[in-house]
Amino acid sequence: MSDPRVAVVVLTQGTRPKDLRHGIDSVLAQIGVDIDMVVVGNGWDPATSEPALPDGVRTLHLPENLGIPAGRNQGVPLVEGDILLFLDDDASIPSTSFLIDAIALLRRDRSVGMIQPRIVDPSGRMSPRRWIPRIRKGDPSQSSPVFSVCEAVIVMPRRVFDAAGGWAAPFFYAHEGIDLAWKVWDQDLRTWYAGDLIANHPAVSPTRHSYYYRLNARNRVWLARRNLPAVLMPLYVGSWTGIQILRWFRQPSVLKAWFGGWAEGWRSDPGERRPIRWRTVRRMTVAGRPPIV
Repeated sequence: MSDPRVAVVVLTQGTRPKDLRHGIDSVLAQIGVDIDMVVVGNGWDPATSEPALPDGVRTLHLPENLGIPAGRNQGVPLVEGDILLFLDDDASIPSTSFLIDAIALLRRDRSVGMIQPRIVDPSGRMSPRRWIPRIRKGDPSQSSPVFSVCEAVIVMPRRVFDAAGGWAAPFFYAHEGIDLAWKVWDQDLRTWYAGDLIANHPAVSPTRHSYYYRLNARNRVWLARRNLPAVLMPLYVGSWTGIQILRWFRQPSVLKAWFGGWAEGWRSDPGERRPIRWRTVRRMTVAGRPPIV
């Protein structure tokens, strides 16, 4: 039997060449799999990378930065394999059996449609709690179904990705992992946090991006408009509005930026609307998180 083929999409803007090469090498070191990899340069040409990329790694130059989800989408048609691995340019995989272990999980449990591994800062710094994408964080080594993902390292069957319509291209940055996770659940599958699979990523704050608060709010509204039955839209947006007010009421500049994005979310086009079924709402509720928060 031939090794399973894994289609790997690495996204970069070319600002972290050493990290990029380390992540690529960690994927090429995987055992028991056949790797087909493309490095997508969002506003940068990976063919000009120093150090040069390994032989056999394809490159795609996007002349302008299309944003994270759209950039990932551009790479998918260029690589072959029934399993997809999405990797950020500052992420890496410490175990050489990571991919074959993830594939074994997908084969063992056919209800799993997307995997986020446990993400650990390789320097030993405490990993952010947001990397455990569930309300009750608990033990980070504990696996569970989840309803969002940290998108830095994701493994999933290509058929599930295609049926979901890919990453939410209009989002540019933030919450595309929720959008895709909901679409996985709507295929009668589950998104899975695998606490026994480890990936590395530095512990950095998302607020380092100047547009963080605006896109955080805009994309929350877009999530509801794209994915939820109409009656749930105001409940979801309303609950998150209340959460942000409580979280940042002492920071009026933050709230101003956040509500600017909130208003933009209602005025602008979120892309294709594909509301999840009420059956999916019930399954998510029974699994611990109704799509209203």
